Amino acid sequence: MRFKDVFSIIGPAMVGPSSSHTAGAVRIGRVARHLLGELPEQADILFYGSFADTYQGHGTDLAIIGGLLDFDTDDPRIPNSITIAEQLGMKIVFRPGKGQFPHPNTAKLIVRAGEREAIVVGASIGGGNIEVLGINDFDVKFTAMYPTLIVFHEDRPGMIAEVTRILSRDSVNIGHMSVDRRGRSGEAVTVIDVDGSITDALVEEIEQLSTVKEVRKVDLTERSGP
Repeated sequence: MRFKDVFSIIGPAMVGPSSSHTAGAVRIGRVARHLLGELPEQADILFYGSFADTYQGHGTDLAIIGGLLDFDTDDPRIPNSITIAEQLGMKIVFRPGKGQFPHPNTAKLIVRAGEREAIVVGASIGGGNIEVLGINDFDVKFTAMYPTLIVFHEDRPGMIAEVTRILSRDSVNIGHMSVDRRGRSGEAVTVIDVDGSITDALVEEIEQLSTVKEVRKVDLTERSGP
């Protein structure tokens, strides 16, 4: 069993009031930011379950936007995140989601910058921990607790073996893998969380594979900002 570090036991350093409604929401927002690869120009945020009922009172709206600004869970700017985002030109819409949802604390983020779009469905499962349950309409599952590679590719024989060969050569250990596809020989995504850092050179090499369309890195251990 992998040691998950003290964060998974006592929760993160954070701006309150709730690890589920704020810290977890920040992390969901950061996943969407990293998947998009830049500051969103537009953010359409759907809340489900408990999130939909209490997001304003618990600051979940502020937390999600703080994550989109790539603030960490303890960033003192989170209470002012919506103001900061709007000053940077971000257009924000909050609305309740409709239909089934996988967890009481679920959010769906649709973010855009120029012609780029990223869609993330994530659930805050307690203690600041999250599960990402969907990206760009693919069904996947990962926690973003570790550096994570997201590889969009064609569903072709040997593609995953090529990616794992590159990781093995660079002594990058795979902790978990999730794969989904849109039909046989169609579009697919492979999500790989790893032990250790993911270098830009590694991302670029995987992007050069003939069946790969795009590679994104989600690494919430990195601190940055707008």
